[in-house]
Amino acid sequence: MSPPCVNFVTSNSNKLREVKAILEPGIEIQSNPIDIEEIQGSIEEITESKCRKAAEVINGPVLVEDTALCFDALAGLPGPYIKWFLTKIGHEGLNNLLAAYSNKSAEAVCTFGYSEGPGHEPIIFQGRCPGNIVPARGPTHFGWDAIFEHEGKTFAEMDGVQKNQVSHRSRALEKLRQWFDRDH
Repeated sequence: MSPPCVNFVTSNSNKLREVKAILEPGIEIQSNPIDIEEIQGSIEEITESKCRKAAEVINGPVLVEDTALCFDALAGLPGPYIKWFLTKIGHEGLNNLLAAYSNKSAEAVCTFGYSEGPGHEPIIFQGRCPGNIVPARGPTHFGWDAIFEHEGKTFAEMDGVQKNQVSHRSRALEKLRQWFDRDH
């Protein structure tokens, strides 16, 4: 029996590489870089909306992802809007948001939405990873990995295998894999 095939809707080559490394060969991942407009809302609302829209455009099974970086001192902000914060103020600016606070703890949250196609309710799989916000260390080519420290290393300082064992993304994808194993 061939593995299930899912259209992963992302234009981020780093995310695609990680998802393929974690899920294949058990689940075949096809890249589909369509641009889906994001609503404002909670992490779950954003993911569900993207998943519904992607299923309509693709007209088949889709997987979408939304990543959040939640600073404890800022009551969870920037949260799902981290991409926009990072684009505007960079790693140093993100650190500066916490300059007045002694609490540098944060949580990386990855939320995947899966839909079998148009008209099917999205199923949500979420992974969380605790850490701290630190001055950038390691390569800066993948989002905020260089400022998020988990167990003494930033995600950017970890090699791919090490990061894929502990990250928010891997934790969410493990739940997705278990669901596929159980229900498909």
